Amino acid sequence: MQELDQAFAGLNDYPHLQTLIGLALLGLLAAIVNWLTQHVLLRIVRRALSLSLRDEAEIFFREVIARLANVAPAVVVYQAVLVVPHLPEAAQTVVRNVAAAFMILTVILAITGALNLVNALYSRRPEARQRPIKGYIQVGKIVLYAAAAILVVATLLDRSPLLLISGLGAMAAVLLLVFKDTILSLVASVQLTSNDMIRVGDWIEMPQLNANGDVIDLALHTVKIQNFDKTITTIPTWRLINESFVNWRGMQESGGRRIMRAILLDQTAIRFLTPEERANLKRFALLDVYLDQKDRELEAWNESLVKSGRDPVNTRRLTNVGTFRAYVLAYLKVHPGIAKEKTLLVRQRDPTPEGLPLEIYAFTNTVQWEAYEAIQSDIFDHVLSILPEFDLRLFQAPTGRDMRGLTETIRSDLAAAPPRG
Repeated sequence: MQELDQAFAGLNDYPHLQTLIGLALLGLLAAIVNWLTQHVLLRIVRRALSLSLRDEAEIFFREVIARLANVAPAVVVYQAVLVVPHLPEAAQTVVRNVAAAFMILTVILAITGALNLVNALYSRRPEARQRPIKGYIQVGKIVLYAAAAILVVATLLDRSPLLLISGLGAMAAVLLLVFKDTILSLVASVQLTSNDMIRVGDWIEMPQLNANGDVIDLALHTVKIQNFDKTITTIPTWRLINESFVNWRGMQESGGRRIMRAILLDQTAIRFLTPEERANLKRFALLDVYLDQKDRELEAWNESLVKSGRDPVNTRRLTNVGTFRAYVLAYLKVHPGIAKEKTLLVRQRDPTPEGLPLEIYAFTNTVQWEAYEAIQSDIFDHVLSILPEFDLRLFQAPTGRDMRGLTETIRSDLAAAPPRG
């Protein structure tokens, strides 16, 4: 102070010039401190971090240290403005308040950068896919930004932050209205995470929003889904709580994917098998056990009927559709793509005007989409091709070719008919 006063002693008659020179020196000092911080200190720190850390060092340096370095020139301005000669007290207060607000904002930004680093480090852990913390990090940022806004405004106005906080009570209703979506998303994010309802990488399906694909991002306000056509669907987080969606994670974790598909049989082709047809079907190795068991069972039943003197109409006989159902079940049991330890059924559903549905209910031993479709197609290729061996037909609505064939038949019959007298 004494040296500075001596330097300005010759300018006592020019107070405004002293003030301008003091402000210039203050700006120069702040610029020097900023240059030393940015080009000397930060380089030393960055070199030291790069020797001990990997990618985390770059994030920590960029998000935290580089931002905190901006505090140094602000501290110089905050302290040195008091020694600028003849600067009005009101101007000193304004400059100090602006510098203090800048320091508060810089520190808050550094803290949010540290939160980004925490999220980056946590996302590399195995449990991060099951319980992401990105939503909580965003909530923390919102709280920090709100606190920063209150502190900055209070500092610029040179008032206590408590006065501003007490005034927020009257704005509670407005804030709730403005941040309605944020509050809903926060509650939904907590419920989704705590109940383990959804994870990054899950295949979910939400038809009402045209979403059918893999979850690629879980944030506070939105969930991003990459559909199988490579489009992106963005869903508000709270809608996953308010509305239903299908999560296929259970299927993927089970290791098998369900096949539940039916073929429609022409019901007019269903009938009993003759003894010759039964003997002919023994050519199929898959039917050996079934036919032998049924032969013994039916023989015992029919013998009891004969002994009791009942009419032969009460005898039991094999049907072509029942034998075909047994064949398909045996075929599935030996198919290499079917999981034998899971539910395996071949069943008839209620008859319909379009035919008799014969449904296959089974699980593949893979969840890969391409392999699943290949296994399912291979099964039904065989099932459809083997139908004529059992004298069964698929139900199919008449086509234009059928109608043309019927028309030609009628014409031929009319042409061959003798003329009427």
